[in-house]
Amino acid sequence: MSNRQDTINEINQLQNRARAAIIRQDLGSVLTDLNKAHDMAEALKDPETEASCDNELAKFYYSVREFDKASERVTRVIELLKNMQESPEIAEAYLIQAQIFMKDGDYTQASSSLDKAFAIYESQEDESAMARIQLNKGLLALERNNPTSAVNYLEAALTTFQELGVGYYIAQAQINKAKALMELSDNPSAAIITQAEAALESAVNISKENNYAQIMPDSYLVRSKLHVVKGNFESAYALLETYHQKKDAQSDLSNELLAKDNPFRLDSAEYDEIIAELETNLAKKDSSIKMNNFTSTLSIALITILSLLTLSLYKNNNLRAKANDLLQEKNSELQLAKEKAEKASLAKAQFLSTITHELRTPLYAVTGLTHLLMEENPMEHQKEHLNSLKFSGDYLLSLINNILDLNKLEANKVEIERTTFNLKKRVNDVLVALKKSADDRNNKLILEFDESIPSKLLGDPLKISQILINLIGNSVKFTENGMVALRVQKIGETDAHVNLHFEVEDNGVGISKKKQKSIFETFSQGSLQINRKFGGTGLGLSIVKNLLQLMNSKIQLESQLGKGSKFSFDIKFAISDQFKEDKNPHNIIYDIDYVALENLSVLVVEDNKINQMITKKILEKNKMKCDVADNGETAIELIQQNNYHIVLMDIHMPGISGIEATQKVREFNKELPIIALTAVTIDENLDEFYRAGFNEIIPKPFKTEEFFEKIHRTLFMNKAPV
Repeated sequence: MSNRQDTINEINQLQNRARAAIIRQDLGSVLTDLNKAHDMAEALKDPETEASCDNELAKFYYSVREFDKASERVTRVIELLKNMQESPEIAEAYLIQAQIFMKDGDYTQASSSLDKAFAIYESQEDESAMARIQLNKGLLALERNNPTSAVNYLEAALTTFQELGVGYYIAQAQINKAKALMELSDNPSAAIITQAEAALESAVNISKENNYAQIMPDSYLVRSKLHVVKGNFESAYALLETYHQKKDAQSDLSNELLAKDNPFRLDSAEYDEIIAELETNLAKKDSSIKMNNFTSTLSIALITILSLLTLSLYKNNNLRAKANDLLQEKNSELQLAKEKAEKASLAKAQFLSTITHELRTPLYAVTGLTHLLMEENPMEHQKEHLNSLKFSGDYLLSLINNILDLNKLEANKVEIERTTFNLKKRVNDVLVALKKSADDRNNKLILEFDESIPSKLLGDPLKISQILINLIGNSVKFTENGMVALRVQKIGETDAHVNLHFEVEDNGVGISKKKQKSIFETFSQGSLQINRKFGGTGLGLSIVKNLLQLMNSKIQLESQLGKGSKFSFDIKFAISDQFKEDKNPHNIIYDIDYVALENLSVLVVEDNKINQMITKKILEKNKMKCDVADNGETAIELIQQNNYHIVLMDIHMPGISGIEATQKVREFNKELPIIALTAVTIDENLDEFYRAGFNEIIPKPFKTEEFFEKIHRTLFMNKAPV
C-alpha cells in the first residue's frame, strides 16, 4: 500500500512541476514529466489518477495549440470516468473541452461544457474551481462580443481569486478584464480607460513577480489597444509587433518540443517490471515488520498493564481532589465571566444612550432646517432637492434607530406603524435618493410599477423605504455599467386589502451558493475581500430580513456569480379610505386647532444654539410667543418670573439636567404643562420622565405635525400631574 501511495505522490510531483513550467513557458521537460506520470498512472490501474494525467496532457497540448491532441485526451477522460459523473477530474475535462470549443468557434457547445463543469464543482462547494468557470465564462462572453457580461463574470471570478490569493488566476482575470473594458465602447470614457489601465498594471506586476511568462504576451496586445484609443498609433504599432514576436517565439518552442514527442516517451513495460519487483520486496519486508511489531506490541502491553496496576491507586486518590479543584476554578471563571458580561451590558447601554443623543442632535438640525426652508416658498427647481433632503433625513433617522436598537429589532420588539401613504411616491423618493450613487457607477435605475395598485395604503412607509433603500443600494454597490430594476406588482386584491410583490434585480457580480446561506446574518458580507472592495457594514440585509419578518413577510434570493442577483418579497397592505380626510375652515390636521395655539407663550429650554433657533422659528411661524433658556437654572428663574402656557424642556444640559429642573419646578408649580423635547432614547426611560413631572415626551428629530399635535393635546386635553 505504501508503494502505491509513493507512486501517486511522485505522479503529483511530476504534474505540479509540469503545471509550473507551462505557466513560466519553460517547456523543455514538461512533456517528459507528463508522459512519465501517465505511464505510472496506467500501471496503477486507477481511473481517476489516469484521468488526472490525461487532463494535464490535454492542458499542455492546449497551451501549445495542438487542439486535436488536447481533444483526444479530454475525450478519453470523459469515457474513462463515464460511471463517475461527480468526479472533479471529469469536471476538469469539461472545462478543458469548453476551452477547445471556444477556439473552434463552437460557443454553444463551450457554454454547455462550462455549465456541466460548474454543476459538479458547485455540488462540491469548490470555490476556486467555480471561480475558474466564471473566468472562462467571461472569456466566452468576450468571444461572443458581449463585453458587459464578460466584465461581470471576470469581476465575480476576481473577487474569489483575490480572497483565496491565487496569483496566476488573479493575473489572468485582470488582463482579460482590461480587454473587456476596452471592448465596452468604440470610444471608452476616461473612467473606463483608467479601470482598464489599473487592471492591466495589476496583471503585469503579478506576472513579473511570479514569472508568469504565459500571460505576458497578451499585455502587449492590451497596451497596444490602449495606445490606439489615446491616439498614440506609433507606440501602438510597436507594441503590436512585440506581441506577435512573443507569440511567434512561443509557437516555435512548442513546435520544437512536439517534434521531439516520441524520443521523450518511456516504455511502460519497464515501469511494470520495476513496480512488480518493488511490490515483491515490499511483501517480504511487510512480513518481517509484522512479526517484529507483534513482539514489540506484546512487550509494551505487559509493561503498560504493570504500570497501570502500580499507579491506579495513586491516580484514584488524586482524581477526586483534582476534580474538586477544577470545579471550584470553573465556578470562579463563570462568576467572573458573569460579572464581565453585566459590566459589558451596562457599558453598551450607556454607549447607546450617549451615541443616540450625539447622532440625533445634529440630525434634528438637518430635518428642522429642511422643514423651515420648505416653509419659505422655495423655487420649483429647489423643491426636488429639499424633498430628497427631507426624505434622506427621515430615512437616516430610521436607520439610526434600527442600528442602535438592533437587539430590539432581532427580538421583534420594534413596532410597525399604520399610517396612510402613497406607495408610488415613496418608491420614487427612494430612486431619487439613490440616483447619484447609481450614476457614479454608470448604472441605470429602472422602475416597473403596477398602475392598478391603490394610491393610498395603510402601513409603515418609513420601514418600506428602509427595506427598498437597503436592497436597491446593495444592488447599486455590487453592479457597475449595468442596470438595477425595481418591480412592484399587484398579485391579489379584496375590498379591504391588496397583496403586492416586490422585486429588486441587478446584473452585477452575483452571490455564490455558499455565501447565500449566510448573507442575511448580522454584520455578514460575501467575504473580507468584498468588504474591502465595496465597503459597508453588513447590516443592510440583516435589517431587511428582520423588518420583513415583523411585517409577516420573508425575503427571497436568487443569484448566480457573474450574472447578478434578484431579491423579492410579498407584503399585504390595508387599503385606506381615499375620501376620509375632509378639509375644514380652521386648518385642523392631526386634530390640531392651530388658531387656538396662536399668541400662547412657550419657554424653550435648550443648550444647543442651532436647536434653539430651529425650535423657536417653528413655534413663531405658527404665531406662538417664545422665550429661550440656555440651562435648567435659568429656566427655573424664568418660570418663577413669568406665566408661560407650556414649557419644552431638553434633558441633557450643562448644570442641572432637564429631569432635575422639572422636579424643582414641580415643587412650586404643579399645573404648568412641561414636555420633554429630547434627543435621548426614551423607550427605557418613560417611567422616569413621568415620575419627574413631565406631561409628554417629544423625541428629536420630530415631524412638525406630531410636534404641534402633542403640544395641542397637552394644553387642551391632558391634565397636569398633581
